[in-house]
Amino acid sequence: MAAPPEGPAATGFRTVPGTVERVTHARVRDVVLPDGTGTFALVTLDNGLDHTKPATLGPHGLADLRAVLTEQQARAGRAEIVGLGVTGAPPHLVAGADLRTVAALSDHRQARAIAERGHAALRLLGEITVPTFAFINGAALGGGLELALHCTYRTVAADVTALALPETHLGLVPGWGGCFLLPSLIGIDGAIELILRRPLAGNQMTPAAEALALGLVDAVLGPDRFLDESLTWAAQVLRGEVGVPRSAVDDAATWEAAIATARADLARRHVAARAPYRALDLLAAAPSRDRDAAFEAEDDALTELLMSDELRSGLYALDLTLRARRGPAGPHDAGPARRVTTVGIVGAGLMAAQLGVLVARRLAVPVAMREVDDERVAAGEAAVRRQVAGLVKGGRLAEAEAARLTEAITVSTDLTALAAAHLVIEAVTEVMAVKQQLFAQLEDVVSADTVLATNTSALSVTTMSDELRHPERVVGLHFFNPVARMPLVVVVHTPAADDVALDTAFEVAVRLGKTAVPVADRPGFVVNRVLLRLLAEVAATVERGTPVAVADRALRPIGLPMGPFALIQLVGLPVALHVLGTLHAELGPRYPLSPGLTQLAAQGRSLVRLGEDGSDEVDPAIQDAFGPVGGAAALDEAGLLDAVLTGLTEEIGLLLDEEVVPRADQVDLCMILGAGWPFHLGGITPYLDRAGHAERVLGHRFHAPGVASPPVQ
Repeated sequence: MAAPPEGPAATGFRTVPGTVERVTHARVRDVVLPDGTGTFALVTLDNGLDHTKPATLGPHGLADLRAVLTEQQARAGRAEIVGLGVTGAPPHLVAGADLRTVAALSDHRQARAIAERGHAALRLLGEITVPTFAFINGAALGGGLELALHCTYRTVAADVTALALPETHLGLVPGWGGCFLLPSLIGIDGAIELILRRPLAGNQMTPAAEALALGLVDAVLGPDRFLDESLTWAAQVLRGEVGVPRSAVDDAATWEAAIATARADLARRHVAARAPYRALDLLAAAPSRDRDAAFEAEDDALTELLMSDELRSGLYALDLTLRARRGPAGPHDAGPARRVTTVGIVGAGLMAAQLGVLVARRLAVPVAMREVDDERVAAGEAAVRRQVAGLVKGGRLAEAEAARLTEAITVSTDLTALAAAHLVIEAVTEVMAVKQQLFAQLEDVVSADTVLATNTSALSVTTMSDELRHPERVVGLHFFNPVARMPLVVVVHTPAADDVALDTAFEVAVRLGKTAVPVADRPGFVVNRVLLRLLAEVAATVERGTPVAVADRALRPIGLPMGPFALIQLVGLPVALHVLGTLHAELGPRYPLSPGLTQLAAQGRSLVRLGEDGSDEVDPAIQDAFGPVGGAAALDEAGLLDAVLTGLTEEIGLLLDEEVVPRADQVDLCMILGAGWPFHLGGITPYLDRAGHAERVLGHRFHAPGVASPPVQ
């Protein structure tokens, strides 16, 4: 088997002749540390079959690692080694548990076995009688980071950006020691941050410098000679030349207060998944348990969750999103994309300003923005400066790069300033006549091969472009708000659109770091069509006498990021009503107009208020706009939830019949990435299958049994 990309032989440290190398996941070599420190056992973890893929911890890998560590434990007892280190094959330490194995588990006995095997292997790193070191030379996720937590000390390469415990995002808990070890190392609030807050906020990663500030690692070292420097640092620690202070464990009052705050936060965010609450229970009980009891409790939690629908759904959603990141989702082949070295944006409002900054930052090209008058130009320039300043303040942008961005983006009233653009994106008001007129004007300004894109959220791209001389170069390129954070871009193809326009749109979306999904030109496309059907169902039941408070609570069992009225408030009531009106006109009475919402918009009233738990809840005072409560048509929470799910099932069935997207999993992808549909539900269509609505409404499931949770590749 080939050696890993970086090893002791390349570092200047001497390798002991005759050291046995294992041929699966874990290989051990003895390294003589300088200045008479002694012999150090270095364990390298890699994928024994394909070094281009990260190592994962499945049954065989865990067994191999346990065998290696048991052997080193015996050697430590014989004083043959003074320390032990674990490292990986860059760019990964370990990517976590083997999710293919997890997806294939068929009973609780198998689930219990994988939970116990993880503890049996990793805990040896904390029980060997010599100090142990994790040399984190790449991404360490889930079980990979837990492996590092079992070690006495940790170094990390400065260019590592992906340290995380993403389990609660998927439907699991950090169950190989993470819930017990982490709070003692970095404090209970830091542990809650890494185990709950970051996974539930889009699965955020922790980079090396921040890991050091949190106390997660003990040293950040240069990436070029990382293993060499790590071995030197380990030798200094072993000789007592470098001290590694540890913070005191939080007292009981601090611990309890942090747990209480986290529980309130889960409730405020309407989190419906089980895994976050199981993780919080483990964290709450950690101070009262010894290592054996804590690990057994983690085994119990893992066994339960490994066999849950929640995990199967999370794995399905993960597989779906990972495959989509590798290229445009759906039936699209890379083709003759237009080379884009300058971009024009028509509009400079909030959405357009976000888009301008993203394009200038990711594509590193000049961006010319156009507004209709000097007042809007000034507002647009201010919006761009605020966007850039926010990136600097958040540590995501250096001052020099901020200056480059600000200089690269110009805003004016001159449409001819867009003449040199290879791609022009319009982001003006959602009025068909305005967009048609704008595209007609652009045709007289830009070159014949400039691609024209619309950011419309619901209007027909075909109607928008069919009076143009060259409708073939017009596509939809719909971004979601906030532009920088939302990963989805919908690429709308019309019957006239040619390959150059479509391929340019896809390539630009990918260069912007987005997942691009092709959709046919139908009203509302996917996300807005589904969400507006949900909101229309809610509004219609309220118009018929269901109390607004009941309507606001009814969808909480799903675990959506916010309630229906908070969502309308976020989108903007006038915008929501405009899209609803468009869909009502195009798709008919399935999207009934709402006199109550129209009245509230005319009055300029807010729909939500701050609830006692700190979350946004519907303001009961808006009830008067909808008329009296009660009557035969009023629904309770269960009835309203059923009505909403029935409506969504019908709409998605129609959407698929119209071939807006070719498969149900593409609807799931759009809803996960564009609407924050919860990961633990696995997208919307598997949820409707499990809830029985697909069979009842359509007479068939969206997915064949078992198909909705394929193993992650």
